[in-house]
Amino acid sequence: QVQLVESGGGLVQPGGSLRLSCAASGSIFSLNAMAWYRQAPGKQRELVAVITNGGITNYKDSAKGRFTISRDNAKNTVALQMNSLKPEDTAVYYCAIGSWSPYRLLPSVAFWGQGTQVTVSS
Repeated sequence: QVQLVESGGGLVQPGGSLRLSCAASGSIFSLNAMAWYRQAPGKQRELVAVITNGGITNYKDSAKGRFTISRDNAKNTVALQMNSLKPEDTAVYYCAIGSWSPYRLLPSVAFWGQGTQVTVSS
């Protein structure tokens, strides 16, 4: 079984920054990708960013240039640095682990974290 534990959410003003972190434990050797999703009230969960264990990344268009996903394979952690935050970035952010290649639009998610709230408001 795989566990994902997120941290780093909170309240931030528009234009501010937050860094989300996620630590994975368990048998993840067969899962090559870690990702961040988010779900705003009344909306579907959407992919924000994904990164393979080789460092290949993909981002939601609205995140490009503002968010950066990174991972430490030795520690089985993934982070999402979010800059220039906007009110529309407000959502519950979920860490996920699964499989993905650049030939696919979306990752195949095997496990989810519990989510962490990010609120962007003045």
